[in-house]
Amino acid sequence: MRDNRPVTLKIHIDEGAAPYEQVRAQIAEQARSGALPVGYRLPTVRGLAESLGLAANTVAKAYRALETDGVIETRGRNGTFVAASGPAAQREAAAAAGAYAERALRLGLTEEEASAAVREALRAAYQA
Repeated sequence: MRDNRPVTLKIHIDEGAAPYEQVRAQIAEQARSGALPVGYRLPTVRGLAESLGLAANTVAKAYRALETDGVIETRGRNGTFVAASGPAAQREAAAAAGAYAERALRLGLTEEEASAAVREALRAAYQA
């Protein structure tokens, strides 16, 4: 059963990465961890931008990236919600992995070289 109480996001913008990337990463992490459950309604772009002291376009860019990644879904005038991950996310990851494998093969990489590149990219992404 979905909880319809307003969402209170814990987003902190610092001097590090671009603000839209910080918003994107923090919402994605909260969705993955369950702090933002599936189906939870997120603040409007303008509402979140105002509460964070950011331009609406900055938050809109983060929301677009999150939607592209399948973390959130926009339901027109009904709002923006945390999307289900699970099987859909796994299918998308499998498709991306397949595309990478084909590209690595065309580039002439060995299986070990292609695997090493993936391990390094994952290590860098998860340490960010």
